[in-house]
Amino acid sequence: MTGLWNDFNSAQSNGTVIPKGTLAKVRLTIRPGGFDDPSQGWTGGYAKRGATGAVYLDAEYTVLEGPHAKRKIWSLIGLYSPKGPDWGNAGRGLVKGILNSARGLDDKDNSAQAQAKRRISGFAELDGIEFIARMDIGSDTNGEDKNEVRSAVTPSHRDYAQLMGHGGAAPRQEYGQPSVLNAPTQVSTEPAPQTQTAQTPATPGFSGRPSWAE
Repeated sequence: MTGLWNDFNSAQSNGTVIPKGTLAKVRLTIRPGGFDDPSQGWTGGYAKRGATGAVYLDAEYTVLEGPHAKRKIWSLIGLYSPKGPDWGNAGRGLVKGILNSARGLDDKDNSAQAQAKRRISGFAELDGIEFIARMDIGSDTNGEDKNEVRSAVTPSHRDYAQLMGHGGAAPRQEYGQPSVLNAPTQVSTEPAPQTQTAQTPATPGFSGRPSWAE
């Protein structure tokens, strides 16, 4: 025991956010929303539709390893907004980054095999997927700091192999190109709420609910 149960001054605070820029292996869980639109490929009851008509995935990320293991981050992956295409495009960018990270693909690899790996039969393939995320910090509805997952780290990042559990050196790409261990980290300057980092070029992503989302 680390403290008395009648004096909580020394108790650990549960509100501390994970520092911005932290890389961590996470598992994505999609909390079902019950909204389907087969014409868009939204099946299986994974999508959620808000009161304003915005459609999104309610994402929960669980940190699997390291000093922040078992921590959870909650955010949204945009699918559609009645205000325009930005939210959906940002969400597609994040999912692309997640697939690249989880399936060991370089963003520049446009081979037929790599393109096939970036296709999914449905959101069920994303539910439970494990990848390397870069932590960011946003604000909750009360204006308090909260962690967000805005991007995924791909094999071009020097720490990818170690974080994915592949040992000290990144494995050779499945589709003919060796990974670059010391590629510079880039942070997207796109205005979308998600930005892709830790790969070249950056792949935009999304987490949270900006004013134009709904």
